[in-house]
Amino acid sequence: MMRRTLLMLVVLVCVLPVAIGISAQDDITLDFYFPTAVDGPIVSTIEGYVAQFNEANPGITVVPSYTGSYTQTRDTIVAEGMEPIVDVAVMLSTDLYSFIQEETIVPAQSFIDTMDDPAAFVDDFFPAMLLNSRDADGTIWSIPFQRSSVALYYNADLFEAEGIAVPTNTEELIAAAQALQTEDRAGLLIPVAGGFPTWMYQAFAAGFGQPLTAEDPSVVNFNSEASLDAVTFLTLVGTSAEDGGYGVGPAGGSAWGETPTAFLAGQAAMIYHTSGSLSNLLNNADFTVGVAFAPSGPEGPATVLGGGNMYIFDDGSKTQEELDAAWAFVEFMSSPEIQSDWGVASGYVAARQSAWDMEPLASRVEEFPQYGVTRDQLDVAVMEFSSYDSINIDGIVNSTLSGILSGEVPLEEAQATLDTAQAQIDGLLDAYR
Repeated sequence: MMRRTLLMLVVLVCVLPVAIGISAQDDITLDFYFPTAVDGPIVSTIEGYVAQFNEANPGITVVPSYTGSYTQTRDTIVAEGMEPIVDVAVMLSTDLYSFIQEETIVPAQSFIDTMDDPAAFVDDFFPAMLLNSRDADGTIWSIPFQRSSVALYYNADLFEAEGIAVPTNTEELIAAAQALQTEDRAGLLIPVAGGFPTWMYQAFAAGFGQPLTAEDPSVVNFNSEASLDAVTFLTLVGTSAEDGGYGVGPAGGSAWGETPTAFLAGQAAMIYHTSGSLSNLLNNADFTVGVAFAPSGPEGPATVLGGGNMYIFDDGSKTQEELDAAWAFVEFMSSPEIQSDWGVASGYVAARQSAWDMEPLASRVEEFPQYGVTRDQLDVAVMEFSSYDSINIDGIVNSTLSGILSGEVPLEEAQATLDTAQAQIDGLLDAYR
């Protein structure tokens, strides 16, 4: 506990210079909304960072509000409309084009361009982290904060006891899962059950050869051969061997929140989950937690980025001082010092390259090399689904995938179902082409 306290004090000293010279009589209050999507003391950690910022910046008071899930947070912002509107929020990086279309956010680029060395600031972020921050013209609108990727977690003690090599592709993945499957333990859990299988599916779509989206926000590739192969693979994971499947997990996949719980309880040999779950798993497992590049394709690993960026909101009535104060807070939260501490406290992948050479993250990686795996996996990461009219399109993708994965739509009808969904998606995107 003492070591943790000292580390937090180091962060405070390092970030004290992040101030913009607003005098005390010009007090500015900023509302800050943030969601969580992983287990752990995330709320108290973020509130602690806010307290540090407020202490270091007299004249600015940031009021943090935990607003539930990403969906609940966005619903809160949308429900508020333009009067009032939040000042800063952590929202999904994939919400970018929706917010741009709604004209409710201010581009971070406008603040970056006024920095002493804009290139140094931008270049310190891992390139993959900025894939969902830029629009098609290259303008940076949002700043990475709690970013993650799909990772493979495995019970390293089981692997060592059985002499099984860590899988590097889907064929090896299934072989390892079948070898470790017992009556009381699933070989592999992939959390695609429920209402949002899209994120996990994207890692496999990329691994089978075609990411769901790329740089052009008017293009979505949902009925490709790779998409069919990906959804077929995910379905067969939970299909019994008698019915032609692999039979190493539950039919329809596992539920998101229950997957890490089952892993910690010894009820799964391997799981796919967010890299943001790393700290929680390491802190609570009574076995050695292994982390590997997600072996999501027949040729090798592939993963997809996820998580939230920081957005600055404006309804057109905010003063430049208020906007500058909001940027000071965003700059603080994305600083290498905070990102280093945040990577340890939460398990999210620190977005700044220099953060990995700072304490406490540098020592944490030395003690637990698993953190370094989630960083190095950025080399095989693709951008997360992002498009115009993303909310409606995401709904189509989610419902289509859920129908196939649950067995409601037979696999022999999967291609036709994907074609129908693609036609609906293209109908929505035609206006932007």
